[in-house]
Formats: sequence, C-alpha cells, structure tokens
Amino acid sequence: MEPADLYPDDLVYAHEASAATGVPEPVIRKWASRGKISRYKGDPRQYSGHGHEYKTMYALPEIQERAAQYRPTPQRARAA
Repeated sequence: MEPADLYPDDLVYAHEASAATGVPEPVIRKWASRGKISRYKGDPRQYSGHGHEYKTMYALPEIQERAAQYRPTPQRARAA
C-alpha cells in the first residue's frame, strides 16, 4: 500500500505546503534533498494528462513541525 493511500489528507505538493505554512517552496525542497523531511511519489492519475508537473508530495505534519522553528534568513545586498 502506498503512503498516499494511507494518509491522503496529509500528503501535499510543495505549493500547498508553502501556502499552509508560509515556508517558501525552495526551502521545502532543500529540506527534502537534505533528508530532513520525506518525499513521496504523487499519484500519476492526478497529474498526468492535466498539464501538471507535480510529481513529488510531502507530509504536511513533518513540514509544520519544522516550520515552527523556521526563521527566514535576511538576504544580503550584493556589492555593486
């Protein structure tokens, strides 16, 4: 059985997780690439043939847990 079948309401795409938590999508993807959160394969029936390229899903409870400690880093201005 797939995780998407077990927890259909907990698995979301990066843009949905970003909207729910306020954490930018690149940060969510970086957490996943560093192994801090899990990635799950999306349901092909949901994205194939509809023009969507959303194939990776994330567990919203994991992201919400990390988002509680997330503080955006101020960006430095580039020297001209």
